[in-house]
Amino acid sequence: MNRKRIARVMRERDIRGVTRRKRHSLTRPDKKAKPAPDLIGRDFHAERPGIKLVGDITCLPTAEGWLYLACWLDLATREVVGYAMADHHRAELVVDALDMADGRGNLEPGCVIHSDRGSEYTSTQFRDRIRQLGLRSSCGRTGSCFDNAAAESFWALLKEEIGNRI
Repeated sequence: MNRKRIARVMRERDIRGVTRRKRHSLTRPDKKAKPAPDLIGRDFHAERPGIKLVGDITCLPTAEGWLYLACWLDLATREVVGYAMADHHRAELVVDALDMADGRGNLEPGCVIHSDRGSEYTSTQFRDRIRQLGLRSSCGRTGSCFDNAAAESFWALLKEEIGNRI
């Protein structure tokens, strides 16, 4: 059988192929804020825990609506040292996750906190909190998922494990 016959039979029986939903990016750069320099430079290895963290936000569909999850991964152990969940993706979400990472992750002074250039990570609230904790902020380039590949890889694995629940 050729593809035209398959298409005709599918049309007659109202059969449609499964298509993936369109992907939406959460990264919205803050036009006013100057982003931090890239201190990691795609080197996603750390000699010891508490010196390099990478973070990102993702959205997960639930029966009640979208859930936003922010996390911080330690590059030495690949463990999630801080996370926060909410029904929004404002700056306080990543600040709450960073506070958990600070409490649980034994972060050294001057620890590099790497993220993308989303408005949550370039916000005054987030930068003030990094300064208060004595940490250093780092951002990848705009539109380059490879600059935050460790966090993106974690989200891909998480979403593959939980599957599509809706």
